[in-house]
Amino acid sequence: MRAIVQRVNNATLSVDDKIISSIGTGYLVLVGYTQGDDEKIVKYMVDRVVGMRVFRDENGKLNKTMEDVGGEVMVVSNFTLYGDCFSNRRPDFKRSLHFDEALPLYNLTVEEFRTKLGKVATGVFGEHMHIDMSNDGPVTLFLEKNAKKE
Repeated sequence: MRAIVQRVNNATLSVDDKIISSIGTGYLVLVGYTQGDDEKIVKYMVDRVVGMRVFRDENGKLNKTMEDVGGEVMVVSNFTLYGDCFSNRRPDFKRSLHFDEALPLYNLTVEEFRTKLGKVATGVFGEHMHIDMSNDGPVTLFLEKNAKKE
């Protein structure tokens, strides 16, 4: 599982020019899945994201969690995170899980965030989405956990 976590001032997601969800201060989390990803990996990754200390404290240090600042989260599926752009000019997505295999992992990811944080904004799995956001910092982090690295 891969995740791109962007600390944002706000984010709005739309499909077909209709706003689906939005958040204020918090994280925009793009998630992608590959062979071997399972419930254990999803739970580990969600726990890591929720526990990250990348918000400034009173001394200006990145020392507060999203929960400390009352932040929100938007979780968006993104199969392109496993795109291979080095073998050709056109990305190869063979490492990305197929829709039917990735959907249950995405739903679990959303539920895990919901369990830990309450409200979770989401995209629409498998749809062409547009995201408008204000990246704060910018702080953008790449996280990966897979069966090979356990």
